[in-house]
Amino acid sequence: MRHSIRRQFALTFMAVMAGTILLCILLNNLFLGQYYIRSKTDVILDAYYIISQETNSDAYGTLEFTEQLNDVCSVYNITICIMDSNSQMKYESINGGKELEAQLIGYIFGIYRGGEAKILMEDDGYVVQRVSTGGDEYLEMYGRLNSGISFIMRTPIESIRENAKIANHFFAYVGIVGVLTGGVIVWFISRKITRPILTLSRISEQMVHLDFEAKYRGNAHNEIDLLGENINKLSSSLEKSISELKTANNELQKDIEKKEQIDEMRKEFLANVSHELKTPIALIQGYAEGLSEGINDDPESTAFYCEVIMDEASRMNNMVKKLLTLNQLEFGNDVVSMERFDITALVRNYIQSAAILTRQSGITVDFGEYPPIYVWADEYKTEEVFMNYFSNAVNHCGGEKRISVTLEEREGCVRVTVFNTGEGIPREALPHLWEKFYKVDKARTREYGGSGVGLSIVKAIMDSMNRDFGVENRDDGVCFWFELEH
Repeated sequence: MRHSIRRQFALTFMAVMAGTILLCILLNNLFLGQYYIRSKTDVILDAYYIISQETNSDAYGTLEFTEQLNDVCSVYNITICIMDSNSQMKYESINGGKELEAQLIGYIFGIYRGGEAKILMEDDGYVVQRVSTGGDEYLEMYGRLNSGISFIMRTPIESIRENAKIANHFFAYVGIVGVLTGGVIVWFISRKITRPILTLSRISEQMVHLDFEAKYRGNAHNEIDLLGENINKLSSSLEKSISELKTANNELQKDIEKKEQIDEMRKEFLANVSHELKTPIALIQGYAEGLSEGINDDPESTAFYCEVIMDEASRMNNMVKKLLTLNQLEFGNDVVSMERFDITALVRNYIQSAAILTRQSGITVDFGEYPPIYVWADEYKTEEVFMNYFSNAVNHCGGEKRISVTLEEREGCVRVTVFNTGEGIPREALPHLWEKFYKVDKARTREYGGSGVGLSIVKAIMDSMNRDFGVENRDDGVCFWFELEH
């Protein structure tokens, strides 16, 4: 991604680190010198207070006093020279105190200022100044205590600018290494944070395409997991709402069309039923009258008459059941329940259940290995459509006796195709196949017990779900198909 959170994390961290380093360098340039002088001044003042306290006590001039001053000089890098009221030396530090004797006398009598000096602090008992001598810089303190003790203290001041420059270079080198190292670490650590976010993004993208199968699974128990749980709930809620909405939408479309079609359907239905029932009723009536009048008294003829009557009655019963089913579909009395199901499993299960019938007819059924393919439709009615196509293929299968079933995913839909080898359907008959009671070959249709209603049921079901269906001839057979929403 061009604006991925992972990249933003790393760049933000590197920017903050770089800004922090630059701020440290700026503060170093502006305030390091002042801070350094103040720290050195505090050291001088601490030593002054120690001397002041000791000279006002009984410990002044003792071995303990000398050892304490030696410790101060060693710890704070201070050179000290102390003189009593009679101008007698009482203490000279071993790190150059002897050299300060003449300077102390000069300060006392006002005849020596010790080179270029800038007074930083002044009080009744002391003066603190910054002194430059022979290219070196010092922080000095001199004065006279109430007890008449005179003193001078000096501590060297290293080059502040040089130290600041060195410190800035160090900050820059360390900062570059820190920024790069931290950026790499954040890059890999942020992957753990962005991975579940990318997972949620993929799930939401599937939801955009109305695929609610994917669910978020996390075990971090943080805010992202809470978001994932809410998305799972949203997915389930949307799937249920869309299912209800599609069902309601189908019902609404059917209601709009139903009012205009009811009268025409009723007239057409009565005319077709009258025509289809006329032949079996006439046969039943004729053979029943023959039995009643005893035209043939032999048992064989009587059994034949009874068999014809039962066959025709069975055909009428089967046709009436199909007509009732078709009537419910066309008049909208049968509600279409839109749901999401696996069309691959439906087709495979039906082919397996019809395996005995196809084996008895010597038919080979081809159905490839397909992954689960989910569609939106009425599962029970979809199985009714496939059953009519498949049974029709079995009844008309010829040639090499082969039936091929395929599933093809297209843009927004899945096409289910049932192909059987054999003779094609006459071109002039193709537009009439979906009409009730239409039969291409009436003799053959009557041979396997067909009523001419099966494809009309297919048409009514597909119209109720507002999906496309059709038939086409191929070189070696006939192909029936229907489409469902993906």
